[in-house]
Amino acid sequence: MNAPSPFSSRPVYIVDGARTPQIKARGVPGPFHASDLGVAAGRALLLRQPFQPADLDEVIFGCVSSGPDEANIGRVISLRLGCGHRVPAWTVQRNCASGMQALDSAAKDIALGRADLVLAGGAEAMSHHPVMFNEKMVAWLAGFNRAKTLPQKLRELARLRGAHLVPVIGLLRGLTDPVVGLTMGQTTEELAHRFGIFRAEMDAFALQSHQRLAAAQDSLADELVPLYDGQSVIEHDNGLRADSSLEQLAQLKPVFDLKYGRVTAGNSAQVTDGAACLILASAGALEKYGLRPTPSRNCCNAMAGTPTPSTGGKSTKPSPARCWPA
Repeated sequence: MNAPSPFSSRPVYIVDGARTPQIKARGVPGPFHASDLGVAAGRALLLRQPFQPADLDEVIFGCVSSGPDEANIGRVISLRLGCGHRVPAWTVQRNCASGMQALDSAAKDIALGRADLVLAGGAEAMSHHPVMFNEKMVAWLAGFNRAKTLPQKLRELARLRGAHLVPVIGLLRGLTDPVVGLTMGQTTEELAHRFGIFRAEMDAFALQSHQRLAAAQDSLADELVPLYDGQSVIEHDNGLRADSSLEQLAQLKPVFDLKYGRVTAGNSAQVTDGAACLILASAGALEKYGLRPTPSRNCCNAMAGTPTPSTGGKSTKPSPARCWPA
């Protein structure tokens, strides 16, 4: 725990950042894929810099579930931004902290002298998480594909049942812990019960969150990149409920525990599409390109493991995590 900080000899500076609006998913695939959103945020950010995209040492993006046409989405975004084939680009995944992991990875590379100028961020299009065939259907399709003659194909068709057509909802499966079998919402219910967080407190916190966003929207203009979806321009986070009230929130029914639950559509995070990215730099890169860093700099990162709700709440203390002082 007393090892020297990797940031002590090579400080990491935050130069600039940009993000897209957070676009609420409304039951159908949204107008943008995750790579589209990453490119939109990255392009606006790079256009106002004194260096060229090819001057970057690497590009790192976090993403939980990129589409089949976006394998290694960090590389896809990098190439679409014009960084060129020589700039390495890669993707990280730490569920909801994937974007933060990208920043952590970039900061460490700069601190260790492996890079001087990095574009890092996160992109996600949750509305595009797939609806998939179940394994029974996949096996049936394989059998049907092996059938060569018409009688063979007819026999395979006769085996098709309604159970084959039950879809696998990728988003729901992805939000379910495969170890303990709980969805994120069910986990939230267990944590709320364990720590005595009541429905009224959750509703009040949710209302305050929307009120704060409503009050801050004008000041967020510099960081937001407007998007055109083919019909209209999206300039702000469109999941804001500025007219919400405690009375309205109290009328919503629980989603995950219908009888005793506390988590509702009004006090939980929305399903959303969006992207954000930062430029991180070493002192050498600041001097080389004449960059002016923000008042903040990366000085300390730490990850910690915690018990899952299925452990019965025997411990709420996280596993030891290393965090170096600046």
